[in-house]
Amino acid sequence: MKSFQNLVLLQNLYRLKALGFTYTDPFFVNEANPHEKPTTLKELSQNIATCHLCDLSKSRKQSMSGYGSEDAKLMFIDFSVSMSEDANNQYYSGRSGDSLRKMIENVIELKTEDVYITHAIKCKPLNSNLPSSSEWDSCKSYLFSQIEFIKPKVIVTLGEDAYYKLTNEKMDFQNVRGHVIEFKEYKLIPIYHPKYLQRNPELKKVTFNDLKTIKSCLFN
Repeated sequence: MKSFQNLVLLQNLYRLKALGFTYTDPFFVNEANPHEKPTTLKELSQNIATCHLCDLSKSRKQSMSGYGSEDAKLMFIDFSVSMSEDANNQYYSGRSGDSLRKMIENVIELKTEDVYITHAIKCKPLNSNLPSSSEWDSCKSYLFSQIEFIKPKVIVTLGEDAYYKLTNEKMDFQNVRGHVIEFKEYKLIPIYHPKYLQRNPELKKVTFNDLKTIKSCLFN
């Protein structure tokens, strides 16, 4: 709320300065924030696209709110927007994106349009740095709202960072990877990130089995 109010104040001050004012009487910001409680996934996506709650809004090319079916039974959560995704404004972009597409289509046997994919952090980190805790604090309500709107049967986190942010649990990723975890009313299955698999191809067989677990949970 405070960040939204500060943005409105700043916009008004710049507008008054451009008009030649050097002093103005105090004015009050409307407490009702139109971005606070969206009632549809589309409204939420629009709010994400125009978000200015953290410094990433100054360096991004765009926010990436999510892609796929609003009725998806399967939801993928990546940690943050990659350089390729930001440059192309497109999901399943780059080598890791193409690898994920093949996992979905060839192993789980779903179309990418029938699942939903999003990021914990909706904008590309500055200079490819890891997002800060404050940037996650600005984004996390968007992510949890997306989950509530979509209500997937299975949530898959890509890599340990996405798992840690979603669950707020700092435990050995190897102890949870590939396991079916009860998370609220959803089944959560953490898997290796496609980019990690490119650097460690010997783990692809393990991930293949994890994808079979995901498929089993979806259709059983």
